[in-house]
Amino acid sequence: MTRAVVFAYAAVGARCLGVLYDSGVAVPLVYTHADDPAETRWFASVAELARAQGSAVVTDASLSQPQAAQDIAAAAPDFIFSFYYRRMIPAALLALAKRGALNMHGSLLPKYRGRAPVNWAVLNGETETGASLHYMVEKPDAGPIVDQERVPIGPDDTAGEVALRVTEAAATVLRRSLPGLIAGTAPARPMDLSRGSYFGGRRPADGEFRWTWPAARIHNLVRAVAPPFPGAFAQLAGRTVKVERTRRLPGPGSGLGTGPSVAVAGDTIVAVCGDRERLELADVFCDGVRLTPRSFRILFGPDPVPAH
Repeated sequence: MTRAVVFAYAAVGARCLGVLYDSGVAVPLVYTHADDPAETRWFASVAELARAQGSAVVTDASLSQPQAAQDIAAAAPDFIFSFYYRRMIPAALLALAKRGALNMHGSLLPKYRGRAPVNWAVLNGETETGASLHYMVEKPDAGPIVDQERVPIGPDDTAGEVALRVTEAAATVLRRSLPGLIAGTAPARPMDLSRGSYFGGRRPADGEFRWTWPAARIHNLVRAVAPPFPGAFAQLAGRTVKVERTRRLPGPGSGLGTGPSVAVAGDTIVAVCGDRERLELADVFCDGVRLTPRSFRILFGPDPVPAH
């Protein structure tokens, strides 16, 4: 029976670990992370799934310590898999897999190597992304590619919505690739790193925007960090407003002030952005309370509010 040691977290981690169990791969050992109380967990628990299947679970291990190498060697893995594990796995541990160590990455490698690939793809206005299974080498997200699956990104899709598609794409790729990996016939295409770039992690503070930005830039940031991620926010008349969903409106703004501004227009709250293009603020909050056109007027007054 094929054996694997798995490093996994998040939706892709739980989904791909489930594919291994369903495919009859023995998984004696799973490494994962404790949930961060500062984050909203919107995905299944890798730890709970692994324990239910009888795998030993190690949480937030120090992978540089000798114990990790001893435990992995004792598990005698044919493969090591990393599915959205948040730490680099040392090369010495990768070498313990008799038939190779592979990672599932949430982009069409070599594009969007590094952290938060779905969020970055949405932020940059991409129209597609995907999931890539590749061999791990010492440099992150750089080893030969085994298989990929594309997923579309619509103009109003949020990163959370795209992440669900990427999760299913990752499961498809793994399920499709396992027979070839086990048989030793899976392809391995060298990655051309010149065709993509590395991206770093994102923090809640990176959700801040300015109303003077072009509408498309604001819209893409809102989509990229919308719940279950921390959300986009900006200052308006000395208050912090959080924007969770926007819609781009046709035509330039008029009658709502001479510069960037936010006001009620009909039954919607509308922002005129730095390029004079308009955004409907479909889900906007202040002090934790969702704003309606009526409550916006009560809070900010009847006139367009200059925005910076």
